[in-house]
Amino acid sequence: MADLAFLWHMHQPDYRHPESGHFVLPWVLLHTIKDYSDMASHLERHPGVHCTVNFVPVLLDQIEDYADQLVTGQWRDPLLRIAAHREPDALDEEDRAWLLDMAFRCHAPTMLEPFAPYRRLRDLLAFVKVQDANALSYLSGHYYADLATWFLLAWTGESLRRTGHAVPELMAKGDAFTFADRQRLLEELAGTVEQIIPRYRALSERGQIELSCTPEHHPLAPLLIDFKAAREAWPESPLPSAPAYPGGLTRVEAHLAAARASHERRFGSPPRGLWPAEGALSAPFLKQIGEAGFAWTASSHGVLKHSAGNLAATSQPWLAPEGTPGDLALFFRNEPLSDLIGFEYAKWHGRDAAQHFMTELKAIHIRDSSALIPVFLDGENAWEYYPYNAWYFFSDLYGTLENNTAIRTLTLSEAAATHQARRQRLPRLTAGSWVYGTLSTWVGNPDKNRAWDLLCEVKHCADRALHGGRLTPEESAEVLRRLAVCEASDWFWWLGDYNSPQSVACFDSLFRENLKSLYCLLRLPVPVSLDHPISQGGGTPESGGTMRRAN
Repeated sequence: MADLAFLWHMHQPDYRHPESGHFVLPWVLLHTIKDYSDMASHLERHPGVHCTVNFVPVLLDQIEDYADQLVTGQWRDPLLRIAAHREPDALDEEDRAWLLDMAFRCHAPTMLEPFAPYRRLRDLLAFVKVQDANALSYLSGHYYADLATWFLLAWTGESLRRTGHAVPELMAKGDAFTFADRQRLLEELAGTVEQIIPRYRALSERGQIELSCTPEHHPLAPLLIDFKAAREAWPESPLPSAPAYPGGLTRVEAHLAAARASHERRFGSPPRGLWPAEGALSAPFLKQIGEAGFAWTASSHGVLKHSAGNLAATSQPWLAPEGTPGDLALFFRNEPLSDLIGFEYAKWHGRDAAQHFMTELKAIHIRDSSALIPVFLDGENAWEYYPYNAWYFFSDLYGTLENNTAIRTLTLSEAAATHQARRQRLPRLTAGSWVYGTLSTWVGNPDKNRAWDLLCEVKHCADRALHGGRLTPEESAEVLRRLAVCEASDWFWWLGDYNSPQSVACFDSLFRENLKSLYCLLRLPVPVSLDHPISQGGGTPESGGTMRRAN
């Protein structure tokens, strides 16, 4: 019997402004009501399917923040504030401008075009924009109320549309949403958001899924530890001017410890497995993972090939190289199958895609009846490209897997135990990630390297303040919290001219705001350089393609 091990990775960076705590972007809320809810629903409807679900602590922090907002009405997200406004004609100009900028950011063929009232709102805005400079003033509060409502409705998952009350009723109504309508919608969304963490905990407690974690703020750990790790798989990689990120090993250790504490607090037990941010591993980081007590970790086939040669197979777990603490198992994703789900099947009919995937699995089973098939990918970003948020794909795929006697689904801890005898020792680990098997998505580009240098500068300042005795314990704790946000991998991902200028500008600005906040916490002058964008649009990674991300 061949074993299929899904890992669904759930991650969004911290979108909250460091000073106000308000959300600059609404993606955590929108992925929660669409993807985290639907992915739980698929599993609840198919209890015979086992898998691993990975949550990053900073995402869970923000889900809990939204749950609190929806209960208290203390709005820290402009989308919720606008939707909840009793008198939309009284909306201020800042909220109106924010909504007009955001409210059509979605994959239009699947999330906008199917809904005539939502299309009409888009077309009205397009018409007004080509008029004179004052034409936007003709958009009434009625327009903004309907637009905020449709932005939320378009981002609801199929499970809410099929089992909810307010969501399907308002979608059928289409327009002229009243204050009472919007209140009903927010109440239904509140229940969805509040139940996300308990639903996944319940799935874990009944043994259907394994919950794993990522270091707290999703840091690109190999680079925090040593910039030169980038040259193991890409020898020509340009590096930041700073020789190293100061105290990187200690900072990675702190992210690991915080992740374990977060996981145990929310899910009732420590995690056995760790999905490293972006699947990025290096030998020193692997040592830290083993020392932290994890039983397994994972990366991509690209990293495996660079480490053990082109013929190295993903069809069994690997033992960490000699000298790694503990008995750490390594899994490497089957990239063709993972990428079929992530990038290709959205273009197919759901049943056809599920049948094709099963055919691919059966072909592997014929070649090796005891094979392990590791399929790892984002559990949130691909589904908006699928019709009906991939509902029919998952219904057919999970339903077929439940009734298939040749393919068994396992969690990664189950896979490690089942395939223990088949493990091979990895001869060495070449640092890399699940993108190209290199670290080029986070370093090497002039803008990315400049961002690392800015982070190194403030880290030197933080070290002097933290060790100089001039900060109170409370101030020191707040400095470390803000530093952890600044160490997230996402800032470096987005910088570079191969991403959309709109997304680059937003992440560039939010990164600099976090750095400014850190200088203020240190009671130091904010460098003038942080008032200017980092991004200059220079250079691209050393190989093509990108992984899909939320925008």
